[in-house]
Amino acid sequence: MGPMFPMAPTQATGTAPSPRPSADQAAAATAAEKFEAMFLSQVMQQMFAGIGTDGLFGGGPGEDMFRSLLIDEYGKELASRGGIGIADALRSTLLAAQEMGS
Repeated sequence: MGPMFPMAPTQATGTAPSPRPSADQAAAATAAEKFEAMFLSQVMQQMFAGIGTDGLFGGGPGEDMFRSLLIDEYGKELASRGGIGIADALRSTLLAAQEMGS
């Protein structure tokens, strides 16, 4: 007969559980992702600047404001899905600088 309680996967394979990221690592990851989102939003603002608006029902200050908010959300979504790699590089740099200062 087997044991009454099954062994946890880490006990069965003999591997140690992966360490949880520290608060510093989480803060660095959050800051890096926010920076990448802001960068991507700024790039997309320039990309969308050349796109015209619809004639009769488009344009005006309402569309300008909506487009700005929409592009900010595009940047946040792109960054949260992996972005273009800026957040990864920045997170590594932030953590390395923090270790040097400690």
